[in-house]
Order: sequence, then structure tokens, then C-alpha cells
Amino acid sequence: MRVHFIAIGGAVMHNLAIALHLKGYNVTGSDDEIFEPSRSRLKEYGLLPEKWGWDTGIITKDIDTIILGMHAKPDNPELIKAHDLGIKIMSFPEYLYEQTKDKKRIVIAGSHGKTTTTSMIMHVFRVLGIKFDFMVGSQIDGFETMVGLSDEARIAVFEGDEYLTSALDKRPKFHLYMPDIAVLNGIAWDHMNVFPTFENYIEQFKIFVDKISDGGSLIYFDGDPEVKKIALASRHDIKKTAYKVHGYFQNKTGFFAATHNRVVQVKIFGEHNMQNLSAAREVCFAVGVSEDDFYESIKSFEGTSRRLQKLKETEKGLVYIDFAHSPSKVKATVEAIEARYPGRDIIACLELHSYSSLNSSFLPLYNGSLSKATAAFIYFNPHAIELKKLAHLTLDSVSKAFGTGNIKVYDDSEKMFSFLKSQSYSSPVYLFMSSGDFNGFDIGTLVE
Repeated sequence: MRVHFIAIGGAVMHNLAIALHLKGYNVTGSDDEIFEPSRSRLKEYGLLPEKWGWDTGIITKDIDTIILGMHAKPDNPELIKAHDLGIKIMSFPEYLYEQTKDKKRIVIAGSHGKTTTTSMIMHVFRVLGIKFDFMVGSQIDGFETMVGLSDEARIAVFEGDEYLTSALDKRPKFHLYMPDIAVLNGIAWDHMNVFPTFENYIEQFKIFVDKISDGGSLIYFDGDPEVKKIALASRHDIKKTAYKVHGYFQNKTGFFAATHNRVVQVKIFGEHNMQNLSAAREVCFAVGVSEDDFYESIKSFEGTSRRLQKLKETEKGLVYIDFAHSPSKVKATVEAIEARYPGRDIIACLELHSYSSLNSSFLPLYNGSLSKATAAFIYFNPHAIELKKLAHLTLDSVSKAFGTGNIKVYDDSEKMFSFLKSQSYSSPVYLFMSSGDFNGFDIGTLVE
């Protein structure tokens, strides 16, 4: 089986390429630019293109399937030639569905918590020896790739992203997975470049729920009014299971998940993670995992890359990094850190990087999201605003949008981190939040 990837360097695309390579497929790919860690990982498996750019000479009739990444444009020369030759062209969500259409598909959706909830389920399955296919948006300990496909597995677990499928398919990715078991973990407006109104955004989740297979299941968070409204209005043939934030407490010895008949120390923390844990628990129960097995397995779950990931802890303080970028995610992450380390200085650094976060009409939704931090630093890159063709932001307008007095705003990351290093805090907890990389700034060196 020969598969060619147009725009192979994407996070999921390069992982799918590696997964198919490990499965024995003949895999090739192209891209006009590939960044780390995709570049090193593709090179490790012998899949890194020999040169950057598009090469129509690679596109030949012996290709069984072209997998098209979101980065590729409709006028891509390789794509045009593939059309001319009549080669099958699929987006990666279409391809994942095709590979798993005869399996029980579990799809985790929602504006937040998707990656962590998916990772929790995967961790439990792996500990218990349950075979499964998967796609998740972050690297997880114990898994070689973020995508796994096999002939043996009868279950597939997918993170259900609501962003668009490809340049040729403007449907949200999670509309293509057709879940047998769907999870809806919370809704907070995001991706306003694609979904210009909250109502339009909500509609995508209604469609997702309507894609559940006949007689399938919806597991939904009872504490979100929008989620609850969608769940209660969904089809009558769907089995509906509501869940709440899992019981928990914390003390100097750690963080504990608690029920009426058991207490389990866990390696994660924060109310939002206890919500994710409840969702994962209900999914595991739905496929026959026992309560004892679930809690015994979840004890060893340490989280995922860039999701409240601890980078360093010494007697001088701690450093965490998180992918948080939308208002609800930022607020939940800061509150989780503040609750876990009461009385300590919480130093939050947030990069505004996504289209929504750099949009002046969206910024007011961040009001109060950093209020629990002792000091907060916000960075945005003016060049990123130009690339996204958005209106210019001022330091003052960003500060006013966040609405608290503990904030300093920068449009130069070097200056921000230089000031940060000059400050002296008593036993601080630093929290870096970004879906980008602070304009290439070396966080690792800063941490040391």
C-alpha cells in the first residue's frame, strides 16, 4: 500500500505518516517547510522529504491514497496532478474513519479537556492491556506516536477537534468520525476566524452529536448549560450519560480523587482535570472496564505534554507549561495552580497567539482570567497580527481587555523575559501558557 502525504509536517499528519510506516505501508511526503519536533521525528523514521517544496514528479499512478493536510492550498501543484490522475484524495479525518469504520469509535469533543481526557482513556486501556487505535493531540508517555492504527484492535479512541478538515473540506474534523461513543466536555467559543458567532460555533457541536451512530452513546458534562441543552435535545435513540466534576481534595501530601467509598492519590491536579477524569471514567465503564481497574490504572497517569506539565521543581520554585490559550482554558489553568499552591507567588506568562486571541473584538472575553495570578505578563507578536491580517493591537488595549491591575503587556518577548528574570519572588510558581512558542524564545534555558 503506497500513501503520499501533501503537507506531511503537521502535528497529526507526521504522526499518521509514522504510524502507517510502522504498519508496513510505503509512505512518502512533501511540505514547503517543516518545524521541530516533526522534522526530527520524520528524519528518525526515514520519512523526511529530501527537499522542501512541492514536486509533481512524486505524484504517480501507483499511489493508492493521497492524504491532504490543512496546510495545503487548493492550488497545490501535487494536489492538482493527483486530481488529474484520478488518485483517491482524503483528509486525515476521512482516512482515520476509513481505517476504523468497522470498530467501536470513541470520540472526545469539547472546547477544552479533549487531549487530557483522550490521554486518560488511552492510559487506562494501555495499563489494562486493551488493544485500541488512537489519535490524540499531544505526545503521551508510553506511546511512540500520537496516532496508532492496527488490524487487531476493535476499539478506536479519537480526540475530536472542531477545527476545519482541509483546504478542500470546510467541515469540522469531528463531523467525520461518526462516533459510537461521544463525549462532550464543555463549550466555550473559540476559532472565531472560522465560526464568527457563538451560535455558529454551538451548531457544530449539535451536528457532532447528531453524527452518533444509531443506538450509540453520548457522555456529557452536566455542569455546562450549553452542553446540557444539546444533550437533552439530541435523538431519542442515543443513550445519554451525564457526569459532574469528580470529587477531590488536596493537602500537603498531594491531590486526591475521592468517591463515597474510595480515595485515590493522583498525579494530576485541578478541578478541570477532575472533570476530565469523570469523562474518562464514564467512557471506560461504557466499554466494560471495572471501577477497581479504572482507579488502579488512573493513579499512574502523569498528564500529557504541555498540559499543566511540570518543567522544573527546586527549593527556589516551580515551573509549569500549558497549552492554554482560550479564555476559559487560561482561567481554569491559573485557578488550578493557585489552588494547588496556596500562599505562593503565582507568576503567569501568557502568549496571545491564536486568531481569536489576537482579535480585538474577542479580547474582552479574557476579562478576569488572570486575576488569581500574583503577577501576570502578556505577550503578543505584531508580526503574527500582520500575517493574520488583523487590526493592530496596542499594549494598553490588551491590558484593559484583561481588566485586572496585576498585568504587564509586551510586544517583545525578549524584553518580557528580561524583565521577568530581573524580578525577585518568594518561592514562586511560574506558569507559561501558549499555543505558540513566544516567538522562538528558549523556555528551557530560561527555566534553568
